[in-house]
Amino acid sequence: MKRAITLAGGGPAAGLHIGVLEALDNAGIKFDVWALSCIGAWVGLVYNQCDPGKEVKQTYDFFRDGVFRDDQSYSRFPINSVFGSDSFANTRAMVEFFSSPESYENLWLPEKIAESAKETLAFMSDHTKWNQGDFNRWVLNDVLAVNPFIRYWASMMYLSNISGLSRIHYPESSFMKAIKFERLYENDKPFIFHNAWNITRQRLDLFSNKPLFSAPSGFKYGKITSASLCACSALPYVEETVQIGDDIYCEGALIDTVNFYQLLEDHPYIDEVWVNRIVDSGQVKSPRTIADALANLCMLFAATVGEDDIKLFKYHVKEENKWHGQIVEIEVSESVNFHWTRSNLDDGRRYGREAANRALGRYQPKKK
Repeated sequence: MKRAITLAGGGPAAGLHIGVLEALDNAGIKFDVWALSCIGAWVGLVYNQCDPGKEVKQTYDFFRDGVFRDDQSYSRFPINSVFGSDSFANTRAMVEFFSSPESYENLWLPEKIAESAKETLAFMSDHTKWNQGDFNRWVLNDVLAVNPFIRYWASMMYLSNISGLSRIHYPESSFMKAIKFERLYENDKPFIFHNAWNITRQRLDLFSNKPLFSAPSGFKYGKITSASLCACSALPYVEETVQIGDDIYCEGALIDTVNFYQLLEDHPYIDEVWVNRIVDSGQVKSPRTIADALANLCMLFAATVGEDDIKLFKYHVKEENKWHGQIVEIEVSESVNFHWTRSNLDDGRRYGREAANRALGRYQPKKK
């Protein structure tokens, strides 16, 4: 029996992946191919470079101690332990902005100031516009947008040479060195690949631990490195883009979260594809804070893209009748939240085990 597993994106829901892998390992389910994206790539790569027999514990420890924050600290600092801003790049960008003549263009716009003065008088004299919506719009367009000082600082915030709020790609950092990438290339390892979106060439690139693999489709895989791993999770705005060679990359999960097409094109011998999607639109709840809102923005995309990918995959398998294997989908839990807390990691691990055990209870191997 040849099996593949797809671990999808979902950031703070990473515990679900760990719990699922724990249950499948306990059941003796092994995989010949790992198709990964975003946080699924992090879990999958860390898991496969661990010491034999210690994969679950060491993977859990890596995320608990290196990524997730204790609940008490997180309660007033809702950021995981790797989303740090790039202080050197920020300083360099600020100096470049201060020293560039272009930064001082179009700050003083007399005509716009005059128009705003007229709009202000009209606003003050029209009582029908004395409501919250019109007031906020007046502040935005006739107070802030025309103020030279505000324009200068707003342009520094939004137009400086920075591509994300945080950066995690530091190859020499102790965090990245904790992942022993060389172990992924040992002969007994399964075929592992993950995706990343090549912004420069406008295409989805794949990176593998067997880059010299002669793919039946003719597709050329890149080599898994710390740069490719960080690129695959470089969520726009949240994380800086990553440069590999001459190309700029960002997260690939927003394009394809399960990599089905290349999985079956290059591994047609696979009998089963196990799918662990981890995020579902049902997990998205009404936000109470800006942190909740930002998490919903990311996770709702990840959930809906993953749902659609699986629906399309099942449709094409049925309609094209090219592959006759079995899809085993592990149902995600609606109980997980999107907080980078250790309690959420532990809950996710427990829910993941339960979900995998339910899937194993329903599982009936398809006869060849």
